[in-house]
Amino acid sequence: MEVKMSLLDNMIGVGDMVLLETLNEDSFIENLRKRFDHNEIYTYIGSVVISINPYRSLPIYTPQKVEEYRNRNFYELSPHIYALADEAYRSLRDQDKDQCILITGESGAGKTEASKLVMSYVAAVCGKGQEVNKVKEQLLQSNPVLEAFGNAKTVRNDNSSRFGKYMDIEFDFKGDPLGGVISNYLLEKSRVCKQPRGERNFHIFYQLLSGASDDTLMKLKLDRDFSKYNYLSLDSATVNGLDDAASFRTVRNAMQIVGFMEDEVQSVLELVAAVLKLGNIEFKPESRVNGFDESRVKDKNDLKEMCELLGIEQSVLERAFSYRTVEAKMEKMSTTLNVAQAYYARDALAKNLYSRLFSWLITRINESIKAQAKTRHKVMGVLDIYGFEIFEDGDNSFEQFIINYCNEKLQQIFIELTLREEQEEYIREDIEWTNIEYFNNAIICELIEKNQNGILAMLDEECLRPGTVTDDTFLDKLNTICAEHQHFESRLSKNSKFLTDHSLPHSCFRIQHYAGKVLYRVEGFVDKNNDLLYRDLSQAMYKATHSLMRELFPEGNPAKVNLKRPPTAGFQFKASVGVLMRNLQTKNPNYIRCIKPNDKKAAHIFTDSLVCHQVRYLGLMENVRVRRAGYAFRQLYESCLKRYKMLCKKTWPQWRGPARDGVEVLLTDCSVPSEEFAYGRSKIFIRNPRTLFTLEERRRACLEDLATLIQKIYRGWKSRTHFLLLKKSQVVVAAWYRRYAQQNKYQKIKSATLVMQSFIRGWKARNILRQLKYEMRCKEAVTTIAAYWHGNQARMELRRLKTEARNKRAVSVIWAYWQGTKARRELRHLKKEAQEKHAVSVIWAGWQGTKARRELRSLKEEARRKHAVAVIWAYWLGLQVRREYRKFFRANAGKKIYDFTIQRIMQKYFLGLKTTTMSPMDNTWPARPYGFLEGAHTELRRIFHLWRCKKYRGQFTEEKKAVYEEKLEASEIFKDKKALYPSSVSQPFKGDYLEIQKNPKYQKLKSAVEEKVLLADLVNKINRANGKGSPRLFLLTKSNFVLADQKTGQVKASVPLPDLTSVSVSTQSDGFFALKLKEGSASASKGDFLLSSEHLIEIITKLHRIGTTAADRDQINIDISDEFLVQFKQDKVCVKFIQGGPKNGNSAACKRKNNRLLEVSVPSSP
Repeated sequence: MEVKMSLLDNMIGVGDMVLLETLNEDSFIENLRKRFDHNEIYTYIGSVVISINPYRSLPIYTPQKVEEYRNRNFYELSPHIYALADEAYRSLRDQDKDQCILITGESGAGKTEASKLVMSYVAAVCGKGQEVNKVKEQLLQSNPVLEAFGNAKTVRNDNSSRFGKYMDIEFDFKGDPLGGVISNYLLEKSRVCKQPRGERNFHIFYQLLSGASDDTLMKLKLDRDFSKYNYLSLDSATVNGLDDAASFRTVRNAMQIVGFMEDEVQSVLELVAAVLKLGNIEFKPESRVNGFDESRVKDKNDLKEMCELLGIEQSVLERAFSYRTVEAKMEKMSTTLNVAQAYYARDALAKNLYSRLFSWLITRINESIKAQAKTRHKVMGVLDIYGFEIFEDGDNSFEQFIINYCNEKLQQIFIELTLREEQEEYIREDIEWTNIEYFNNAIICELIEKNQNGILAMLDEECLRPGTVTDDTFLDKLNTICAEHQHFESRLSKNSKFLTDHSLPHSCFRIQHYAGKVLYRVEGFVDKNNDLLYRDLSQAMYKATHSLMRELFPEGNPAKVNLKRPPTAGFQFKASVGVLMRNLQTKNPNYIRCIKPNDKKAAHIFTDSLVCHQVRYLGLMENVRVRRAGYAFRQLYESCLKRYKMLCKKTWPQWRGPARDGVEVLLTDCSVPSEEFAYGRSKIFIRNPRTLFTLEERRRACLEDLATLIQKIYRGWKSRTHFLLLKKSQVVVAAWYRRYAQQNKYQKIKSATLVMQSFIRGWKARNILRQLKYEMRCKEAVTTIAAYWHGNQARMELRRLKTEARNKRAVSVIWAYWQGTKARRELRHLKKEAQEKHAVSVIWAGWQGTKARRELRSLKEEARRKHAVAVIWAYWLGLQVRREYRKFFRANAGKKIYDFTIQRIMQKYFLGLKTTTMSPMDNTWPARPYGFLEGAHTELRRIFHLWRCKKYRGQFTEEKKAVYEEKLEASEIFKDKKALYPSSVSQPFKGDYLEIQKNPKYQKLKSAVEEKVLLADLVNKINRANGKGSPRLFLLTKSNFVLADQKTGQVKASVPLPDLTSVSVSTQSDGFFALKLKEGSASASKGDFLLSSEHLIEIITKLHRIGTTAADRDQINIDISDEFLVQFKQDKVCVKFIQGGPKNGNSAACKRKNNRLLEVSVPSSP
C-alpha cells in the first residue's frame, strides 16, 4: 500500500479550489473557513497559493518541514508555501528557467512574512560553503534594514510595508546564490510628515530614540521623549509586542552584516535625526512694506541643530524657507513664501530627504549583495507589493489610485500568463484548446495609462499647464474626456443617469476595477503628483558638507542647473511599473495571494465579509474559473495509475505494461464516461471534479476492503507465525529435556561406576598394604633378634673387661698406698731436719719472697696500664715536690695555682692577637685556642673592629670626610642599578675639575657666579635635531647650576635648583643624563637638558645631596631607566638606550631616529 503522498489524502475541505464541486463565493469562503479552523492556512488554486494570516506562530516552519517538502512534487503533500518555493527553485536549478514569485494582498495579510519564508526556504535548501553562507546571510539580513526604514504601524498591521519591494536573487549553475538586486516602488513618504490616527511614522524613528545609547543621542542632538518631535504621533508611539530598543540593535547588526561601514551608519542616523529636527521648525508671519506676508523661523534652535548635523550654513537654509527663486530662460525672479508655503516647503524637504535616503539605502545594499561574477546568472524574483486598497469611507486618494493601477497591471499579466501556461500545457499534451471566457481588464489599464487620454496623462498635463491648476480643474478634465467610458463614473459626467446618484460626491470620481468599484477623492491629486521640491532647497542641500547630501540632491549643483521640470510621481511610477511588467513577462510566475482573516489582528477569528471582500479584489474566483474552464484536474499517468490501480483487477497489484495503457484499462473498467477525460502525452486530464471525487470515493471504499483483506492476511500470517513459533519452541524444549534426561542418566551411571571403582581400588590397596606390613614386620623381627644377640655379646664382653679392670686397679691401689706411706715417712723426716737445721734461711727466703712478690705486682700493674705511667710519674714527682715544699704553702694553694695557670693561658692568648692589622678592611682574626674562650673571642673581635674603625676615622679631615659621605650616598643611589658605578668607586670625587679658582681663563665666569662652586666640569649638551653634542661648562652651587660656553665662558643658562624636579639616567655604562625642569617655571621655557659627562656619578650625587640637605626645597628624584621622555620646548622626545657596537670607539653614540626618538647606542661590556 502507498503512504500519504497527495493533497487528496485525509484533506480538510478541499486543498485545491479547482476541485470544488460547486463553485461560488459561499462555497469558496466556507472551504477557506473550514481549513482555517483546522490550522490549514494554505490552499491551492492550481499552482497559486492562498495564504491566510493566522496571527500566531504555527509549528509548520521547522527544519523537519523544510526537509519534508524538499525535492517533492507540488501536489505530493498538503498545500504549503514551501511547496511553491521548492517548485520554483527546482525549476530554476534543473530546467534553467528564471522564476518570479508574486506576493500580493492588503496590509496585514502577511506578505512580508511570506517573502521571508520563501527566502529562508531557498537559503535552507541551496548549497553550503563559507562564501555561499555569507551571501545568504546578507540577503536575509537586508530585510530588517528595509523593514526599519520602510515599514510602519498602521491600524491594520503593526509591521506594514509602506513600499513595494522586488528582489532578484541570482544563482549560479549549481543553484547556489551569488547575490541579488532590490527595487522599490512608491514609498509612502507622506507618512513622514503626517500619520492617520492610530498609526505611527516609520519604525526607524522610534527605534533610534528607544535603542540608541545616550552618547549617540547626544551626538545626534536628540532626546528620548517622543513628545518633543512634531513628526511622531503620540497616540500609538508604543506598540504591544514590538521592542524598539531590541529592534534597533538588530538593525545595527544587520547593517554591519550587509556591509555598511561605521561612518555610513552614522551618516544615515544623522539624516534620520535631521528629519526629526526638521519637523520641529515652525514659522511665523512677518509683514513687509509691499503688503505681502513673509515667513520667519520662530525658534532657531532646532534649525541650528539640524544645520550642524547636515553641515549647512544656517542663513542659507533659513533663506530657502523664506524665499523662492523662479527661473525662466534667462530671467530669474525671487518671491517670498508665506507661512503656509514655508510649511509646505519644510514638509516637501522632509519627504524628499527621507525618500532619497531610502533609495540610497537600497542602492547601497545592492552594491553589497550584487553578484560579483560576470557570467550569466539564473534569477528568482520575489515581488512583495501592496494589494488592492479600498477604503470604505471613500478616503481613497492618489496613493490608492497608484496602488490599484499597479494591481490592475499585475492582474492583467496574471490572467495572460495563466492562460498562456494553460494553453502551452494543452498544446504540449496534444489536447484540443478551447477559448475561455474571462474578464479582460486591459480596458481599465488603458483608461489609466493611455498616453494622451489616460487619467495619468491628463494628470501630468494638468500639472504642467500654466495658469491656475487645482484638483477641481483636473476633475473637470476627466469629466470632459472620460465621461463616455463604461468603467468611469462621475457626478458631473455627461451621462445623465449619475445626476441623481447622491452616493457619488461632487469632488470624487469612481472607477470600475476588476476587483470592484472604487471611489477616489481628487483632493491632493495634483500636489502629490507634482511632488515639487523648490530649487532653493535643493541647492541649499547640495551646499551641505554632509557626506551623503550631494549624492542625494544632485539637481542642486549650480553648475548643472536644469530648468526642465522634473518628472511627476505618476509618470515615474508608470515607468517603473512598465519595467516591472516587462521583467515579469520574461520569467515563469508563481503566485502567493495573502488574505487577512479579521481586522482585530487576533487568532482564531474568521470574518466572512472581510475575507469575501479580499477574495473579490484579488480576483481569486476569476482565477478558479480560468483554471476550471478546460479540465479541472490533471495528473501524470504513473501517479494516476499508482493511486487508483486497486480499482481494477487487471491493474492490481502491479501493471506490467506502459502506464498510459494501464490508465486506459483502469478508466474503462471503472465505466468513466469518455467525455469526462482526455488522454495527453504524459498526463490524464479530468474535466469534472465530480469524476475525481467519485474515483476517490471508490478508492476509499476499496482501501477499506483492502485494509480488511490485509488485516485477514495479517492475522492468518500472525497466527501461523505464532503456531510455528510454538512448534519450534516445543521441539527445542523437547530436545533440551531429552538432553537433560540423558545427562542425568549419564551422571548417575558415572557416579555408580566411580563408587565401584573406588571400592575395588580400596580393596586392592588394603591387600597390598597388609602384604607390605607383613614383610616389614618380618624385617623388623630379624633386626630385633640380631640386635638382641649383638647386645648380649657386648654385655658379656663388658663384664669380662670390667673384671679385668677391677683386678688391675686393685694392684695399682695397693702399690699407691705403699708408695704414699713411704713418702709420708720421708717427708716427716725432712721436715724435722729443716725445722732444726735451716730456720734462719727459711725466714730470710720468706722475707725476700714477700718483697719480690710486691715488686712483681707493681710491674704487672705498670705493664697493664702503660698510658698511665707518665701520670703516675708526674703524680709521684708532684708528691715529692709537695712533701718538699709543703711547709711553704697555705690552705688555698690549689686556687692560686689554678689562677696562675689561667693567667698564663690568657697572656699567651693576648700575645697571639698582636698579629692582627689595624686596617678596617682586614677581616682576618686568629682562631680561639680553647673552647671556654668562645664568647670572649667573638666579643673581642667586635670591640677590636669598632675600635680600629674609630681610630681610622679619627685620621680623617673634614674635606676627606665629606668625600666619603658622598661616596656612601653614591653607593645608595647607583649600586646594582647603574653599570657605570663599579668603575667610579676607586676614583675620588675631585669636584673642581676645571681648577676654576686658579685658571685665569675662567675669571669672567667666576665673577658671574657669586656662590662657592661645588663642582665644575666639562659636559656635552645633546642637540635634539641630530643627536650630536656641544661642549659646555657645567658649574654647580648650592642654589643653582650653570651652563656656559667653553671658549668664551659666557653663561648660556642658569637654573635655580628648586626648578629641577628629577634626573633621568640609564642602567648602562654611558654618561648620559637628563635634567628635567618643573613645568611652568621660567627656566623650563626651552625645555629640559640632555647632557653627557665622564663624571656622571659625582654630578648626580652632588645634586641629590644638595636637595637632601636643603630644607626649603623638595628632594630631587633619580630615575634610572633605559627609556625616558625629555621635554624639548613643546615636544616630548623619547631617549632610548640600546646595546650595540658604536661607530666612534668605545664611547656611547646618540642618533636621531625620528622627531620623537633619540637612540643611544652603548658599547657592550667586555
